[in-house]
This record gives sequence, structure tokens and C-alpha cells, in this order.
Amino acid sequence: MTRVLVADDEAAIRKVVRDALERADLEVETAVDGDDALERFEQNAFALVVTDLAMPRRDGLGLVRELRRRSTSVPILVLTVRGEEHEKVRLLDAGADDYVTKPFGVAELVARAKALMRRGEAGRASGPARFGDVEVDTEARAVRKAGRPVHLTPIEYALLLALVRRPGGVWTHRQLLAEVWGTTAGVSNDTLRVHMGSIRRKLESDPNRPKWIRTEPWVGYRFTPE
Repeated sequence: MTRVLVADDEAAIRKVVRDALERADLEVETAVDGDDALERFEQNAFALVVTDLAMPRRDGLGLVRELRRRSTSVPILVLTVRGEEHEKVRLLDAGADDYVTKPFGVAELVARAKALMRRGEAGRASGPARFGDVEVDTEARAVRKAGRPVHLTPIEYALLLALVRRPGGVWTHRQLLAEVWGTTAGVSNDTLRVHMGSIRRKLESDPNRPKWIRTEPWVGYRFTPE
């Protein structure tokens, strides 16, 4: 399935997004606001939802929340503007998978969209996860780099596993703390940063310029397997 739902109240933006995705051989259906998008979502199956943040009747945040009540699996990509870091965190915590900041290039938009669509395929795939020379064998709970075993602490392994499960997507600090520690109380973002630094030193070729585990400033972390 390659059908994408695009929701934006600006006709010009809808056309730009639609044209870019259709040139990438994706089928696109458009909606003029959040309520329109929900109606279309109920009528068809979609591999991805792309939504603007600011829309009448039901905005992007409201749409994300309602979509997540109806589906836990469909990837959601949100179009935001610069300077909305707080809103980006709220969107991701509500269930969005990624965001693209306006003004954006169509190549970046298509790359993010395809990465999120591949996430669903990766989730159904069996066998170890691989990126670069790193292999994560979830059944054996083993990690290897260039064929050699890598020792990760239980916390480091849990963090890596969370990231690997969402290729191309963003985890907020709050999401990772809740996922790995089970709470956001008593555990700081600094603690999270220390563990991420340790994972990078063990898996990245250049920990100071990470290729796989990237920081999203003020938001969280992104796993980029390609």
C-alpha cells in the first residue's frame, strides 16, 4: 500500500506536497483540515499521514491525538514552522512520528515520508536489525559491530532497542524516559544524554559526529539507519 493522506488548509502547500509525493510514485489523497482528514482516514487505508500543524476546525495536534486513538501503527509526519520546539515535543508525545520544518525542500519531505513508510515494513521483518556494520539481534539480545560482540548495559540496550524499533522517527526525551525507565520522575535529560553518549562511543565510527543516533535539539533523538 502506497496511499498517503495529506492534510493542510493552504491549497498551495497541498499542491507542493502532493506533487512531490506523486513524483515519488505514491498515491495521494488530500484534506483541507483535521476533520476532513479524519473522515477520509475512516474511508480508506493509508500508509502515511502528512498533516500541517495550524489548521481550522481541528488542528494538527488534535488530528494526531485522534488518529492515535484510531490507529497505533500508521506513521504521522507533521509540517511545522521554525521556533515551535515546544509544539514539536507536544506533537511527538501525542503520537506523531516525525516532523519537517517549513520552509522545507521537497527532497527532504519525500525522504522523511519514505523512511516512515519503511518503518512499518521493518517492524514486520524478521531477523536481526542492521545498520552500517552494526547488527542488533533482538532474539539473542546481542549487539555486534564489524562482527565483534559489543557489551551494552541493560539501560543502553533498552535505549538502542527503542530507537531501532522506530527507524527514521523521533523519540522525545520524555518518551524515552517513560519507555526505558518507566517514569519521567527522578530521571533527568542529562542522565539520558550520558547513556546516549556511551552508546555512540560503542557503535558510532565517530561519536562526535554520529551517523546513526542523532540529536534533535531541544526535542530528543532520531535513529537514521540510512
